[in-house]
This record gives sequence, C-alpha cells and structure tokens, in this order.
Amino acid sequence: MLYVAFLPIVDQELNAKIRPAHLEYINDLYRQDKVFMAGPFTDKQGGLVIYKAESLEEARKLAEADPVVVEGARTLELREWSPLELPLT
Repeated sequence: MLYVAFLPIVDQELNAKIRPAHLEYINDLYRQDKVFMAGPFTDKQGGLVIYKAESLEEARKLAEADPVVVEGARTLELREWSPLELPLT
C-alpha cells in the first residue's frame, strides 16, 4: 500500500538545520524500496513523502522516525492513498 505523509514546516530555522538528515533518511528508505516518491512544495512551506508499507502502522513508524518530525521542525499528517489506474476507460 501507499501512504502519503504531508510535512508542513513549523520552524524554518530548525528545518534548514535538520534538512540534510531528512534527505539522507528519505534517500536511504528509497534504496530500501520503502519510499515511492518525495519532494518539496514549490511554496517552500513543506513537502510530502509517499511511503510503501504493508500497513498504516509501518508507514507511521517510518514517517515518525524522519528527523524533521523527530526534531519538531515539521508536523506530520499521514494518509493511506489509493492512486487511480490511468487512463480510465
């Protein structure tokens, strides 16, 4: 299943400090096939990560272990996602 983590920034200064660890964390999970896609919003107010996980609990553990969440630079909203199979007939 896929799970979308919305990560709005709540502390810009702390986020800038923690961002390298965040990117390393996401990249490591991508290499483990636990992240489908990730990236910042163009308004620079946060970003999102799409996790691949067997359950919401697994996805929550992955998302809550992200350094930007652990350190309080960003908040977390996690939702299960069911993408459409496109094109529709």
